[in-house]
Amino acid sequence: MHTWLLQILNTIHAHARARRVAITTKARIELRKLKLGLDLEDVYSILAELEVRDFDHRLESDTPDEWLYVFKPTVWNVVIYLKVVLRADCVVISFHRDSNEEDGQD
Repeated sequence: MHTWLLQILNTIHAHARARRVAITTKARIELRKLKLGLDLEDVYSILAELEVRDFDHRLESDTPDEWLYVFKPTVWNVVIYLKVVLRADCVVISFHRDSNEEDGQD
């Protein structure tokens, strides 16, 4: 297991517990489209409970020296595609159902 992944998870957990999480407009729309009744408190909980097994991959951002981290946690028997970036806070960029046809881009 990569040490960087544990550090990333610890940072995401800390941001979620401290409520230092921003959600993009796109991710808010995707959250509503899930129709699972999830709200901001649920997003904090999901982020705070992410585990190594939820990690899928990371992508280089268009911003230099920045990574996008993709997780696929299961929420109420639904696999969620969750993309975050770490800045001054944790920014949720995508939050939607995962699909087998997912190409890593959204």
